Amino acid sequence: MKSAVAFPFALVAVLLLGTVTGSAHHPISAKFDDTKPQTLSGVVTLVDWRNPHVHIYMNVRSNNDADNWAVELESPIDLQAGGWTRESVRPGDPITVTGISARNGSRQLWATKIVMTGTGKQVLHITPPSPPALLANRPTPRWPDRQPRLGPSAGGAQGYWAFPSSTVLAEGAASIPMDQYGLLKNVADAKRVAPMQPWALALYEYRQRRFLQDDPTFINCKPPGGPRHSPLSYGVQFVEDRDRQRVFVLIGGGNNNYRIIYLDGRSHAGQVGGDDDNPLYYGRAVGKWEGDSLVVDTRGFNEDFWFTNGGLPHTEQLKLIEKFTRETFDTLKYEVTVDDPGAYTRPWSSSWTLRWVTGQEMPRHLCQENRP
Repeated sequence: MKSAVAFPFALVAVLLLGTVTGSAHHPISAKFDDTKPQTLSGVVTLVDWRNPHVHIYMNVRSNNDADNWAVELESPIDLQAGGWTRESVRPGDPITVTGISARNGSRQLWATKIVMTGTGKQVLHITPPSPPALLANRPTPRWPDRQPRLGPSAGGAQGYWAFPSSTVLAEGAASIPMDQYGLLKNVADAKRVAPMQPWALALYEYRQRRFLQDDPTFINCKPPGGPRHSPLSYGVQFVEDRDRQRVFVLIGGGNNNYRIIYLDGRSHAGQVGGDDDNPLYYGRAVGKWEGDSLVVDTRGFNEDFWFTNGGLPHTEQLKLIEKFTRETFDTLKYEVTVDDPGAYTRPWSSSWTLRWVTGQEMPRHLCQENRP
């Protein structure tokens, strides 16, 4: 999604990670209030090592009793990348946690710092990954017929696409202050994000004022349909089945979902005896190569998901024209035109780039509802 100025709340993530990683699926501010810092000391009772976020439960003394608190951290993928395991903090450990309080006043805390009370040792050091270095003179890999490859070169190491140049969707090159999750710094800027119809603008503003806490991808693990799957922090991977004229797009986040792009000239109708004409989370994608770009026409979406992380509305009339262009070995350009006459006054476009991560397995994030 499009370039943006970091929202001040991202400073909380800086305290935790050293820099903003874009790893979480949802703005922390949807649940926690960065204007309400809090420090707790207690004893760990349970470590819930599951997606989307790990939780540490701890008993905190309250007068002559103890209250059990849930301390929320990043996902196991991000914690493991920083050297953590499910044994790094164990039941019985006395810890002191600094963080921010839940908006609803419940006994929950987002941790920005954890110290082992007995030794004073600070833990929770996470170093965010950096995009791989761009290597000169690496041309776009191609098939024998000169069509660009969307995956590895012939005989080369496997890899995937990640490290998007932007994680938010906005029209053109508009510079609108928002955080990495699409949360606006100023809701008054909402009308600048896209040419929304009045009802869509009102709904978008409502979602923003609620800090995106109604996001069905976060609440109910709904798939990240539309352009939302492309800039996820855990990346995407293309598997080209040239014999059957189709491309599988595997999604590192989004509960291990995938979409299929058909290149065999079929229509957008569903399969008889299969999904028929039911609207889908990822729609029906029909593509063709135009020069060095794969151009994909996708229609038939349902309305049960948010097609952007910032909560831009859409209807079942949504049509996307996506263009994938591997500009070099290391860079994939993604361009999308949104055409939804049910929600927008005209078609509008956005774009970003992805970087090739070679020789690594794409992370697989399974969404599990372990949210207190």
